[in-house]
Amino acid sequence: MPELPEVETTVRVLRSKVLSRTFVDVWTDIKKFKKLGRKLKNKKINNIWRRGKNIIFELSGGFSFLVHQKMTGHFLYGNWDKKDRANSYIHLKLFLDNKKTLAFSDLRKFAKAEIWRTEDLKKELDLLGSDPLLKEFTFNKFKKIIKDKKGKIKQVLMNQGLIAGIGNIYSDEILWRAQVHPFSPAYKLKDKKLRKIYRHIKLVLRKAVKLKGTSVSDYRTPEGKKGRFGKMIKVYQREGRKCFRCNKKIKRTKMGSRSSYFCSYCQKI
Repeated sequence: MPELPEVETTVRVLRSKVLSRTFVDVWTDIKKFKKLGRKLKNKKINNIWRRGKNIIFELSGGFSFLVHQKMTGHFLYGNWDKKDRANSYIHLKLFLDNKKTLAFSDLRKFAKAEIWRTEDLKKELDLLGSDPLLKEFTFNKFKKIIKDKKGKIKQVLMNQGLIAGIGNIYSDEILWRAQVHPFSPAYKLKDKKLRKIYRHIKLVLRKAVKLKGTSVSDYRTPEGKKGRFGKMIKVYQREGRKCFRCNKKIKRTKMGSRSSYFCSYCQKI
C-alpha cells in the first residue's frame, strides 16, 4: 500500500504537472467512479496536497477531489512504460485541457475516489493524526501521543488517528533502525527508546521521500517509474535472511492481519 513517502512523491510530481489545469472529460470502467465525470468536468485544479495517505485536488467552485490509493493504486501522467505490468491496470482516465491524460492504475480496484465540498473535507481530514513530516511534529508531541497507549508500538505508529501516513513498510523499517521490538507495549517505552523511534521516523520518511518511495509491489511514480527506497530496506519482507546488524535471521509474525518483520536478537521488548 502506498504510504506517506509514496503519496508525498505523487503529490509533488502532480503539482509540477497538472496544477492550474482543467479536467475536460473522464473515462472509467469501475461502477463506483461513474459519477466522477459530471462532477469533475470543467473543474480547474487550484491546489494539490496530501493529508496522511490521501491525495487532495482542490478544485474551482469550492470542491475537492480526494483519492486514497489503497493497496495497488497509483497515478500516471503523460507517457509511461506500458510494458511494466504495474502500469497496465488503468481503470480511470482524467483528460486535461493541455491534451494530456492523468490515468489511474489499480490492479485490485480498491482505491477510493470521491468529490467533496472542500470545507467539509477539511473537517473530515482534521480527524486524522499528526503529520510526521511537519515541524510541529516535535519529540514532545510524539511522546504525548505515545503516553498511556496500551497497544503495541507498531500498532500505535500505524494508527492513522494518532500519526497519519505510516504503514506496514515504514513502521518495520523505523523500529528495526531504532532497535525496538514491534510488539513492545507503547506505554512501557522509556524516553531513550522513544527518542530513537522519533529520530528514525523523521530520518526514514525523509529519505524515502527523497528516493521517491518504495516499489515492493505495484507502486510507481506518476512518470511510471519505481521508487528507489527499496534498496534501503533493512527488514521488511526479509524473512529468513540475515540481519544487516547482527547476522541473525529476520523473523516474520502476524500482528492482526499484517505481517511484521523484525530481528528478535537486535530488537528487544
